[in-house]
Amino acid sequence: MDISGPARSARPVRAAFDWGIGHYEHTAADLLPAVRRLVEIAEPEAGERVVDVGCGTGSAALAAAARGATVVGVDPAARLLALARQQAAASRLDAEFMAGTAAELPVEDAGADVVLSSFGVIFAPDPRAAAAEFERVLAPGGRIAFSAWLPGSPIVEMNRLAATAVRDVLGIKPGPAPFPWHDEAAIAKLFVPYGLRVTVHRERLTITATSAAAYLALRSRSHPLTITELAVVDRHGDGHALRAQLLETLENGNESDTAYRTTSDYLIAMVR
Repeated sequence: MDISGPARSARPVRAAFDWGIGHYEHTAADLLPAVRRLVEIAEPEAGERVVDVGCGTGSAALAAAARGATVVGVDPAARLLALARQQAAASRLDAEFMAGTAAELPVEDAGADVVLSSFGVIFAPDPRAAAAEFERVLAPGGRIAFSAWLPGSPIVEMNRLAATAVRDVLGIKPGPAPFPWHDEAAIAKLFVPYGLRVTVHRERLTITATSAAAYLALRSRSHPLTITELAVVDRHGDGHALRAQLLETLENGNESDTAYRTTSDYLIAMVR
């Protein structure tokens, strides 16, 4: 796949924090069924050019490559890109992995037939800039497919509680509400300036562990967001209280009597 000139690809990539800390690969394993469903709905075909935005360890990129597509995975985290390259080599799949963000993709204009993002673009600091960049790289007749969590699941609530705790201990006043990537009307409004239309598929993902406490412990040492948020609260507030609150949230949403099981609803948006 062609990329744009050196001036664009050589520019340093900056992220709000380092997605390479911890061991995101554990979370990536939990998300694999949702990744496969995203690729199934997007239907990349042999010979099509695919860009996986926020590719992480490369799950969606490699699933597209396995279908014969020409794939570029893009992520700001160097460690995750290295893991993605290792997985590609181990699977003997041809995919390229490059540094970039949703708002600055190292891909030429109209250079992608399919733009994928598995729970990646939802973290973009500027949704409008991300939408504009997606449209820039999308070839005529191409399609965008991304996944986003729906509100209400214990894990989504846990994320909300941790983010609120960080703001509270730092004395940060609540800002504007984050862009609702789960809202079909909001997504449609984001892409309508480009003449693109949105359809959504509602899906469910089940996550399991030996217990709610085991799940929280693993996430606390593996997920970059949780690691960062707990470190801030430990330093400036009461991390033990936050952990107890997070555990209570997970336990309240446990669907199993013998272990831990929770179901998270999400959507897959198709934009074309």
